Amino acid sequence: MIHLDTHVVVWLYEKRRDRFSDRAFGLIESEDLAISPMVLLELQYLFEIDRISKSPGLVFAYLRDRLALETDATSFGKVADKAIEMTWTRDPFDRLIAAQAACARTTLVTKDASILKNFPEAAW
Repeated sequence: MIHLDTHVVVWLYEKRRDRFSDRAFGLIESEDLAISPMVLLELQYLFEIDRISKSPGLVFAYLRDRLALETDATSFGKVADKAIEMTWTRDPFDRLIAAQAACARTTLVTKDASILKNFPEAAW
């Protein structure tokens, strides 16, 4: 199982293979996929400010049906406790998405430089 960061979800939905490193795409093709519920919230923010044109529900349903994408069900309390330890960022989305992956003891596929630098389980 691997977790996907928000931009990864958007690029998969948009079929933007050109945006991925070979390693990242290989992980996506070879593992079961999950997201933090925070990815859905971040997608909603992006939808509200017109950075993406499709609703989070539509994006998630599409990827669930085609890639068997799941939402990680780790309790929010456990994720929040882990996020408190992640003082390397002030971005609440990055913090909670990385914490969710940490709680699940899985790799987080992301191109985010700050996450890659500070979260050992991140990969690109």
